Amino acid sequence: MGTTGPDQGAVRALLDAALAEGRTALTAPEGKALTDAYGIPTPGEALAEDASDAVRIADRLGFPVAMKIVSPHILHKTEAGGVRIGVTSAAGVREAFTSIVSNARAYDPAARILGVQVQQMVPAGTEVLIGTLTDPAFGKIVAFGLGGVLVEVLQDVTFRLAPVTRDEALSMLDGIRAAEVLRGVRGAAGVDREALAGLVVKVSRLAADFPEIREIDLNPVFASADGVMVADVRVLLDADVAAPRRTYGREAILTSMRRLMRPSSVVVIGASGESGKIGNSVMRNLVDGGFAGEIHPVNPRTDDILGHKAYKSVMDVPGEPDVAIFAIPAQSVAAALEEVGRMGIPNAVLIPSGFAEAGEHDLQAEVVSVGERYGIRILGPNIYGFYSTWHDLCATFCTPYDVRGGVALTSQSGGIGMAILGFARSTGTGVSAIVGLGNKADLDEDDLLTWFGEDPNTECVAMHLEDLKDGRAFVEAARATVPRKPVVVLKAGRTASGAAAAGSHTGALAGDDAVYGDILEQAGVIRARGLNEMLEFARALPVLPTPRGDNVVVITGAGGSGVLLSDAAEDNGLSLMTIPEDLDAAFRAFIPPFGSAGNPVDITGGEPPSTYESTIRLGLEDPRIHALVLGYWHTIVTPPMVFAELTARVVAEFRAKGVEKPVVASLAGDVEVEEASRYLFEHGVVAYPYTTEKPVEALGAKYKWARAAGLL
Repeated sequence: MGTTGPDQGAVRALLDAALAEGRTALTAPEGKALTDAYGIPTPGEALAEDASDAVRIADRLGFPVAMKIVSPHILHKTEAGGVRIGVTSAAGVREAFTSIVSNARAYDPAARILGVQVQQMVPAGTEVLIGTLTDPAFGKIVAFGLGGVLVEVLQDVTFRLAPVTRDEALSMLDGIRAAEVLRGVRGAAGVDREALAGLVVKVSRLAADFPEIREIDLNPVFASADGVMVADVRVLLDADVAAPRRTYGREAILTSMRRLMRPSSVVVIGASGESGKIGNSVMRNLVDGGFAGEIHPVNPRTDDILGHKAYKSVMDVPGEPDVAIFAIPAQSVAAALEEVGRMGIPNAVLIPSGFAEAGEHDLQAEVVSVGERYGIRILGPNIYGFYSTWHDLCATFCTPYDVRGGVALTSQSGGIGMAILGFARSTGTGVSAIVGLGNKADLDEDDLLTWFGEDPNTECVAMHLEDLKDGRAFVEAARATVPRKPVVVLKAGRTASGAAAAGSHTGALAGDDAVYGDILEQAGVIRARGLNEMLEFARALPVLPTPRGDNVVVITGAGGSGVLLSDAAEDNGLSLMTIPEDLDAAFRAFIPPFGSAGNPVDITGGEPPSTYESTIRLGLEDPRIHALVLGYWHTIVTPPMVFAELTARVVAEFRAKGVEKPVVASLAGDVEVEEASRYLFEHGVVAYPYTTEKPVEALGAKYKWARAAGLL
């Protein structure tokens, strides 16, 4: 490739010619031309149309050679008996040519056979796979992993958005389970990491530059200490490139979201004074919730609803409302939205169901079209509504929620939304907003995340999602938000849909969950494994201070808990501190001779409150310790609330002096530990009864965010 960059013109001509013929794949010689244009190293090769031609090419390249069938209709050459490797003589080349062509004709009699590719044998090395594919949510992504015949068995692959930077490519080399193989094991030399990462970068750029390339599959690629060489190239095409989704700039999103989440005036279309109707529930929540702005009910059959003047039509509403909330049947929404558009109302909240989720795709498309024509941003349809607690705005038909705090929660599902509401209420979690997204006809997670990233009342964002309409927009919003506040995502659906029908190794490996997992991690998002974990992370992360280093110390009153807490720390990527001699001696001064220093520090179960207090103080005052994990065992000597109160008092004392370290606690005992755990949570210590896993998972999530935010 040199200094002139890739030859995009050559690739464009090659792709246009193949697509003009109606083909969905490139031949091997075309793949060679494509890789040459981007400086991707492949062995010397040529196309032989007969056996004699194959012999001449093999003599020129030098023995041994590999030979492969060339046909636009045969993608899986090995399956067709169309591959021979290690051919060492002219006689062997003649025999292989005849056999390969014969096998291919038997495999697919209708296939057009262009000849046999004769190729230099690739130097030995570690076999890896590099590929790209087009994901419905994220667009072009690049994959890297172990290659060769075991690729689909081992499935040791990682994914990133394409194109990738050099650093991102290097992170992919370290992101597979077999990363040590690439560094060299049992005396073998490691691979040339810079050459291999550079190859990942080139392939990712090639895919990103040409939307028509559906998949690239380089497998195997041989990597060694001397460099990299691609042994086989497969390129799949797609003439039907999806039209780009309508997008909005950051300022446009913030302007619209500001009026949605902090409105001065709202319209309720379908408002009702009759109990049991959604329009009544929405009105009652707005009124009873204390919304200080103007509330304009729209209902042609009455003049007053809950003390507010009712209007026959949206067109009669005075002023410049910020939000129109719909509580009318789906079939009536489009016409009413037209009036909303003519009034210049910028936001519509569509509570009714009966759209795409019920098979009414045309009806939803009509609503979206009206919204786009007038520049209306649409939340929903098929949602429970939304809360903006700091604005006293409860625009839902669910029970109201009024505990203000720093957690913004979103969900696609109404049922999950109610679970979020119940959890928040039962745990006393302070909420800045709860938003339903439903069908996401327009507004989706990236719009909300852009807003919550700027919202001064939001400290942590937690999102339940089933899919992403625009994964790249979400990643962009997440990358802008994560340096300032944690983002927790629960992605529902972990199936590898479509893998069985994929046309390449890369496609077969790219199950939905694998792609989402790697790319959300690339964006710095904390991924929750289940609903409760998402909610607990959202509750805990704002409570925990940001750690200033990796040294975690476990202090426990029970040896068994100490072992489990240590296991949990390792499972969550935490680093248990190796205790230096002076610190070990300092801990031993407070614990009985039959206790155990080291890490975990086992103070034993029969110790009085003073032992807990002294060891916790030591853990907080020593600057080499960055986080504490406490394991409490219920005894009469130190009752649960005594432990909770002394721990909270000591932590508060040090925070008042500017010493802010994350402290989590696991409490084992009788039911009194439940009250003690609640007390600790309320006083800045993330604590759980009956579990050693949950507190450490919360601490691990805080560390994961701190690393993603560049704070560690």
